[in-house]
Amino acid sequence: MRKRFSTINPQVFDRAEKSCGVNRKSRFFDKSGYCNCQKPVIASEFLHIGEEAPLIPSHTIFFTGCTLHCVFCQNWNISQRINAGIHLSERKLASIIDARRKQGSINVNFVGGEPTPHLPFIIRTLSYCKENLPVIWNSNFFMSEESMWILQGFVDLYLSDFKFGNDECASRLCAADNYWNTITRNHLMANESGNLIIRHLILPGHVECCTKPILSWIAEHLGPDTVVNIMGQYHPDYYAHQYPEISRIPFSSEIEEAVRWAKKVGLKNLI
Repeated sequence: MRKRFSTINPQVFDRAEKSCGVNRKSRFFDKSGYCNCQKPVIASEFLHIGEEAPLIPSHTIFFTGCTLHCVFCQNWNISQRINAGIHLSERKLASIIDARRKQGSINVNFVGGEPTPHLPFIIRTLSYCKENLPVIWNSNFFMSEESMWILQGFVDLYLSDFKFGNDECASRLCAADNYWNTITRNHLMANESGNLIIRHLILPGHVECCTKPILSWIAEHLGPDTVVNIMGQYHPDYYAHQYPEISRIPFSSEIEEAVRWAKKVGLKNLI
């Protein structure tokens, strides 16, 4: 793992598909980029029993900062508040991972915010762990192609968040450029290299423009056996009230239509 890290191109960490010029390979970087991250800050870590059933108990580590700026973010208190936690050294975090393993964790689950800006730190941390543990990359998938190639070297399960079915909605609601091409490319790469569970949060008023295109694309390009978690628990948070169509919870009819469409396009593994 250490040898692998030494060959990583530091420029890859300039970008999670947005190039901001920050070299995150260094342990001592003191600049923040688009994701607002400087030194990796851990908001919380614990044995999580709220993930999908096959994944628990999961040692979930929440990092601050994010590569997207979603106006409806339900974790805005850590995704947009970069100091909402503590900085730990790689060795200290590795010792915590080892301790959680002894307490019963069956994997280590890197999430946020978004873990991608902290990829060099995470790789170094894993190199200090005493035993190998399955790694979950819990991500919005808005990252560079080279980052995806690096992840293929150590990630056992991708837990992705597929948000938008077109670039217009992505740009307006999370300030993401070239969202669709980036996200679909990264899902194809993940599907080829490891296990994949896709989460899709139903946004009110966005079933036709986002939910249906996403589910149709998954069925056509990743296959009917792809595991998809269609989530109906959206509630307006952060700046969502400034956007009328997402300033409410989804109607039950919207959730039912999403599930109906998933079955219509042939998706078999809905959770």
